[in-house]
Amino acid sequence: MPLASTFSAINHLLNLLQSPLLLVFRLYVAYVFFLSGLQKINNWEMTLTLFEYEYAVPLIPYELAAYLATAGELFLPVVLVLGFGTRLFAIALSILNIVAVVSYYDALAKVGQVTPHIFWGALLLTNISFGAGFFSLDHWLKSRQQD
Repeated sequence: MPLASTFSAINHLLNLLQSPLLLVFRLYVAYVFFLSGLQKINNWEMTLTLFEYEYAVPLIPYELAAYLATAGELFLPVVLVLGFGTRLFAIALSILNIVAVVSYYDALAKVGQVTPHIFWGALLLTNISFGAGFFSLDHWLKSRQQD
């Protein structure tokens, strides 16, 4: 029976670590994307130039792509940090991440910047899979609903 109790203790410890880890993942990804959004608004003319000539965003005009990307990078991290609608907004941020890689793959690959996008995608996928955990508005709202 000691082996079963050891596994049980390890499982219990890992369950205790899940919510803090999900929070750390949300904070890190939010920080990265929010900073990117701030960089875009701090030099809007450069942002528009990049979207027009560098980024190959398909299907929509470059101005609209610039506004949507910037809005997404400023709004989605905030709700992600709060843990509000975590799965939905993590999916939205994942889509933004995928579009960034697809649109700008050649330039990202030249400077070795595809790997960070994969890493951020994995962190987002974790929150999509498990939700936000205890430290979130999602959890708080769910607990209020059950009362």
